[in-house]
Amino acid sequence: MSAEPILAGAPWLTSGGTARVLQLLNANGEEARVVGGTVRNALLGLPPGDTDIATTARPDEVVRRAKAAGIKSAPTGIDHGTVTLVIDSVPYEVTTLREDTETFGRKAKVAFGRDWVKDAERRDFTMNGLSVDANGVVYDYVGGIADARARRVRFIGEPDQRIAEDYLRILRFFRIHAAFGAGEPDRDGYFACIRGRAGLATLSAERVRMEMLKLLVAGGASAAVLAMADAGLLQTLIGGVAYTGPLTAMIAIERALDLPASSTRRLATLTVAVTEDAKRLATRLRLSNAEAKALDSMGHRWWRFATKDEANARRLLYRLGPERYHDRVLLAWARNGGDVTSSRWRELAELPQRWTAPKFPLRAADFIARGMAEGPALGHVLTLAEDAWLAADFPLEETALAAIADQAAARISRDEKT
Repeated sequence: MSAEPILAGAPWLTSGGTARVLQLLNANGEEARVVGGTVRNALLGLPPGDTDIATTARPDEVVRRAKAAGIKSAPTGIDHGTVTLVIDSVPYEVTTLREDTETFGRKAKVAFGRDWVKDAERRDFTMNGLSVDANGVVYDYVGGIADARARRVRFIGEPDQRIAEDYLRILRFFRIHAAFGAGEPDRDGYFACIRGRAGLATLSAERVRMEMLKLLVAGGASAAVLAMADAGLLQTLIGGVAYTGPLTAMIAIERALDLPASSTRRLATLTVAVTEDAKRLATRLRLSNAEAKALDSMGHRWWRFATKDEANARRLLYRLGPERYHDRVLLAWARNGGDVTSSRWRELAELPQRWTAPKFPLRAADFIARGMAEGPALGHVLTLAEDAWLAADFPLEETALAAIADQAAARISRDEKT
């Protein structure tokens, strides 16, 4: 065990909502500390993120003190000792110290206690087992400081036991390594994940989806996903082929274009070759409607971009809209080698920045004026006219539009006669 004033004077710890919660709970024989990822991030020089606080005070005492101080509280996980306090619209999760009495995933039975060592030992990784008090003293009962500084993601205690307590820790091992680790994954942890991989089938789709989407946007996503594939883990998770090469290419493309990492785009690149893949994954991971539609659109004939010139690309941009177009062309680029020096692919990808599709200028009234009656034929003629307008490269001159309208109306008239 070590206790070092490593974070003494840290602004996020000495002022604002965090300081107020610690002051509230550090009184009358109780103690509170910031725990977990916030401490890890601070040691790594990263933004603190969401603040989790552990305390010796029981949940009802936390609620009582918050009420007396005029702080809003919500029993977000009261059975496991968690109360969320809200200060200036910022949530702070406060959890009573605890130890597991029975462990079976998220439904573990816990007992409240006052032992900081046991509370640390029940956590997943050493760099997540740290705590810091209001004075900036970091308490390390599991070797987390050294591991954080070495960017080594290591299970607390026996890796097999930690994994058996909750098989989601297999995914978390790779996700935390992708975000905060360096070099190869910890050997003992890696082989424990392989031994425990059958347990992945017991996880809920929602939990797998959450971890996968977080993993895919982490800085080391490419290497972590490849390590998962080598370990035989991805097949269980996605139920299909994993395209690790295109994922690496997509990440390089995003960086070359200075784009923010997109979890949905990266998931599609890793898992979707055709629209049937998108439908399977939407069910398997319980994707949101927006995520499912994005994957389905990206998987639809993306390979046609390999032969598209800019005129054809403009027509597709008109049909899809900027966002859907952009995602599909990036997928095609990644699947066609992902050469970030290719001027052709860059031009296709940046088309929405250079050109805005005009609105189709013909309306139903234009065809009614040509003697067409309202009804199904009117919708048909509008579709024909729009296709002809696109093929003519979006003309806006009145003479060109009149010719398109006349030709479409004449064709419908001929079809009706036959």
